[in-house]
Amino acid sequence: MTVAVILFVLMYILIIFLPKYRMAAALGTAVLFMILGILPLQEAPGAVNWNALMMMGGTMIIVDYFIESGMPARIADILLEKSGDVRMVTIYMSLFAGLISAFIDNVATVLIVAPVAVAICRQLKISPVSMVLSIAVSSNLQGAATLVGDTTSIMLGAFAHMDFLDFFWMNGRPGMFFAVELGAILTVPVMMFLFRKDTAPITHTGRAKIKTLVPTVLLILMICLLIGASFFKNKPETTNGMICLLLAVVMVIADALQQKKTDGALHALKGVDYQTLLLLFGLFLVIEGVTQAGVIDLLADMIASAGGKSTFILYTVIVWGSVLISAFIDNIPYVATMLPVLTGISARTGIDPCLLYFGLLTGATLGGNITPIGASANITGVGILRREGYEVSFPEFARIGIPFTLVAVMGGYLMIWFLWS
Repeated sequence: MTVAVILFVLMYILIIFLPKYRMAAALGTAVLFMILGILPLQEAPGAVNWNALMMMGGTMIIVDYFIESGMPARIADILLEKSGDVRMVTIYMSLFAGLISAFIDNVATVLIVAPVAVAICRQLKISPVSMVLSIAVSSNLQGAATLVGDTTSIMLGAFAHMDFLDFFWMNGRPGMFFAVELGAILTVPVMMFLFRKDTAPITHTGRAKIKTLVPTVLLILMICLLIGASFFKNKPETTNGMICLLLAVVMVIADALQQKKTDGALHALKGVDYQTLLLLFGLFLVIEGVTQAGVIDLLADMIASAGGKSTFILYTVIVWGSVLISAFIDNIPYVATMLPVLTGISARTGIDPCLLYFGLLTGATLGGNITPIGASANITGVGILRREGYEVSFPEFARIGIPFTLVAVMGGYLMIWFLWS
């Protein structure tokens, strides 16, 4: 356990201070874990979240066609028409991303919306850093609103036998959706303050031309299929990833038939962010090694025992302890570990398990917004900015991530307590 913790901390330090070598740091640490036996080699394939990687890869291909179709530029023009200044554009884009993220994976949301933000910033000749980071953080925030918005939501739904509508209304009370939306509303004043100096007026010169609607139709179809898939029980773990990959193949074939050449496919494959995919691949292996070393079990036990006999203290420890842990550790293995722990606590104490489940989801999902590697959506957003020539520092990310996290978590924390305690 000690060796695993030391290597993990060293990897994290490298990721913070040498952002250009994030991928190498994660992959190198994963290799060391396997060499030292912290993560047995034969268990490595099962440690990787192939569903997430497949979703990302497939969505990246479709999004590349989406960008080339001119639709992001058209959406950018519409938002520019509705906005009085740069600050309002950022707020609209963040809320737009949050709305989409409630129904599809956070990473897919960033891949869809961030190109729109980049297109807007190019028109305005300003840095896209603040806007893209706000989109990533908002995507991560609202991913917990529905059953299909985030991997942790899917895990909770499967574990507690919840369906899509239970996140809206369950046992006669409002569900997770409303707590998350309250947090989203509370982030608007935060953005008004953070971007208070971005008052440059918007000048608009017309709407961009849309070349084809096929990528847009496929993206909408992807959202519908992902929602529909959530209603099926005992489906393969890679169902969502297969949907995204299949639609990517359909997009490539449709473009090749229409254009009678493969230039679009080659462009899309070159547009895939392989560095981000490999970074996540390495992190999945490292986190599994840390999990097998007993670190996450130890943290889960500490949180479970810290609450004592007070329901409020236990709930508070679960929420804010999860925020702290998820800022540094991927929330998927943490949530997987904590769900059975919370079920046991509920059985012993008589506490409504939904109070603990929703508290866990609030803290674990939103806590990733504190750091640039705390959530896959953040990693993706930072990766997009890097490809545009902007390296995001830890303090630069924290300037946006920490206020978003504190306000959103506080809103959800209080609402869930008053509704479910």
